[in-house]
Amino acid sequence: MTEEAKDRDEPSFEASTERLTAIVQQLEEGELPLEQALELFEEGIGVARAAQARLDAAEKRVEELLGIDERGEAKTRPFES
Repeated sequence: MTEEAKDRDEPSFEASTERLTAIVQQLEEGELPLEQALELFEEGIGVARAAQARLDAAEKRVEELLGIDERGEAKTRPFES
């Protein structure tokens, strides 16, 4: 699977943060059976890691775009995640 296809299959950063918010709210209510709470917690960890990976990739891309060479020109190269 290409990176582009993988990105289409994964939820957006915004969708991930919305899902994390919903998970936290459910867990904070404290009314779930232990097994369900553990499943939600595990899902939340996965969603958080995927969101962090998207943030890291975006930060790397911004750093690449803001790079300037010794002549004062912007340094660019194809993005690799």
